[in-house]
Parts: sequence; structure tokens; C-alpha cells
Amino acid sequence: MSTTASPATGTGAAQGARRSRRRGTFYKGDPGMWSWVAHRITGVLTFFFLFAHVLDTALVRVSPNAYDEVIATYKTPLVNLIEVGLVGAVLYHALNGIRVMLVDFWAKGPKYQRPMLWVILGVWVLVMIPGTYYMLERTVTEMFGG
Repeated sequence: MSTTASPATGTGAAQGARRSRRRGTFYKGDPGMWSWVAHRITGVLTFFFLFAHVLDTALVRVSPNAYDEVIATYKTPLVNLIEVGLVGAVLYHALNGIRVMLVDFWAKGPKYQRPMLWVILGVWVLVMIPGTYYMLERTVTEMFGG
């Protein structure tokens, strides 16, 4: 009885398995895949920030003193660094969201999706450099004098 699939020969299959183990199977991805991952991560981070923001703002109605205490804890160097990260995440998410909409709804979007990715990353860097400076200026001055 004959089958359409032939059994693997011992040497060919063994060599193929050894080669794939040596090279590994980790997918390194392409910039489009990493932009997709970063878009999801920044979206989740932004969601959790908004959730925490709604909770701490709701404290005003419960206890204005408790609200003032929570806000006072936000005025630390660590939280200032987290704020810079938050601004970076929101900015990347917004810029990449525009790129995703252009890829989806513009007829030439898929053709230009990679150059658009590099453009949004360039805009992100150009906005984040002065933004980071101005956001951290007060913290650095308080920590190291100036």
C-alpha cells in the first residue's frame, strides 16, 4: 500500500533537526512587529495610568486631606521619572495610532508603512528630548543643586 507522504530518512531528518537547534527558533521580528508589540504595551500602560488617575481623583469627594496626601507622594524624583515614561508611552501610542489608521484607511498606506514608522519614531525622539529636559529640570535641580 502506498501513501502520498514518504517517511523521513534517517540522515536528512536528523541533520535538519540539528541545524534548527543550532540556529535556534527565536523569531527576531521586523520593525513592524516590534511597533505592534510597543503599541499594545503602551496602550496597557496608559490604561492603568488612567485607572489610577480616576481613583486618586475620586479621593477629592471622599476626603480632600487624603487626596492632598496622595498628591504629595507624587512629587518625588521616582514619580517624575515615571511621568517621563508615561509621556513617552502616550506620545508613541498616539503617533503609532495615526500610522495604523493611515495604513488601514489610506490606499498607499501599506506601501509606506515602514517609512511612516521611521517618521513617527523620529518625531517621537524630537519631541521627547526637549520634553524630558523640561520635565526633569526641576527634579535634577532639587537633587543636585543648581
